[in-house]
Amino acid sequence: MHDVQTPPAERPFSDGVAALAAAEGLGGLRATFRPKRSGFWRLLGLAVFGLFGLLALVLPGLYFLWLLWRTPDLNRKQAARRIHCFEHGLVLDEPSGPVAFRWDAVSVLQRITRRYVNGVYVGTSYDYRLFRPDGTKARLTGFYAEPEVWGAAVQHEITRAQLAGVLDLLNGGGTVHFGDMVVNAGGVATANRAGVPWGEIEQVEVRRGTVALRKAGKWMPWSNTPVHRIPNFFLFLCVVEELRGRSAAL
Repeated sequence: MHDVQTPPAERPFSDGVAALAAAEGLGGLRATFRPKRSGFWRLLGLAVFGLFGLLALVLPGLYFLWLLWRTPDLNRKQAARRIHCFEHGLVLDEPSGPVAFRWDAVSVLQRITRRYVNGVYVGTSYDYRLFRPDGTKARLTGFYAEPEVWGAAVQHEITRAQLAGVLDLLNGGGTVHFGDMVVNAGGVATANRAGVPWGEIEQVEVRRGTVALRKAGKWMPWSNTPVHRIPNFFLFLCVVEELRGRSAAL
């Protein structure tokens, strides 16, 4: 009998990603997210608009052909991009090289927008901005498949890694800034409003991309802050609920 050789399994990431993840102490791989494929009809639409644009106006035609070429269906460099989520952080693998973000040190701003045309829902756009303490930043969008999965995972992992430290800081009399929102153990303030004790915050409502803090007996919210302006939004909500719960128990 001839020896049957099993083809080697595809590696989940490159040597560069492996070395960076090890150097940053990111632990084991949890999940990998690939670019979202455009599909036949979108590719066809870009090609048609590009060709007709060249016949009518050169610049619009070139723009649509450029968009077509940038799709991961046709561009190998774009198709090779990945989000690798590890136990203690993520690595964004891009043509310029891999970049690591640890859950215990990264800040994220999210903007999720439901789009409508003439009252008809046409899709949701996802935009996440990651920031490291050293100034390194990255942007994750719906370019990657399953943004509703990896986006929530990023927020949950940041909360898991940072919540205990934030609460310890607050318990020690410290102050934590979430963008314009300033939080301490006694209450919350904003850039435009003086502080209010937690016991006076009756409700925290998230609606249509805005966080509203409502005081007891007041019809209008005490503050309205867009979600996309609150770093580590999930962590912010957990901290607020913890401090409100403590105040209610007194």
